[in-house]
Amino acid sequence: MATDRVCVGAIAGAFGVKGEVRLKSFCAQPEAIVAYAPLWTEDGSRSFTLKLTRGAGTGLTARLSGVATKEEADALRGVELFADRDKLPNLPDDEFYHTDLIGLEVLDTGGAVLGHVRAIHNHGAGDILEIFGPGRKTTLLIPFTKKAVPTVDLTARRIIADPPEETEGE
Repeated sequence: MATDRVCVGAIAGAFGVKGEVRLKSFCAQPEAIVAYAPLWTEDGSRSFTLKLTRGAGTGLTARLSGVATKEEADALRGVELFADRDKLPNLPDDEFYHTDLIGLEVLDTGGAVLGHVRAIHNHGAGDILEIFGPGRKTTLLIPFTKKAVPTVDLTARRIIADPPEETEGE
């Protein structure tokens, strides 16, 4: 079942000495993260409004509500930030939020179960599905392309995959 919140970023640590944080945005347009505030911690115990202060390399820097010192900012290092799903844009039919894919059953084109999506990785060349299931000694990595993954059915909670031969070794 879809969750009520989606991870849109993470705090990478303090920036400077006045409570600013380094922010990693997982949004297609990194600056769009501010439009989804308030942002929540994973457990929902804290929420933050944020104001972007500047770009910093591939990340951003921001002021978070309730964070005024370097020590408070450092204490938030590694905290993932979640936006309410209803604040996020609707996606085209062939795009998905990663959180919606985690846990889906994966079948091959013949109907045999390959496992479930454990994680989605992206090291710069596109998304890769990490599949694991009973009877597998290792994870199966499948490129998340239309050729290798022709069908994603969120309603039925399953993916049909046609993994390239070289990814099927165990």
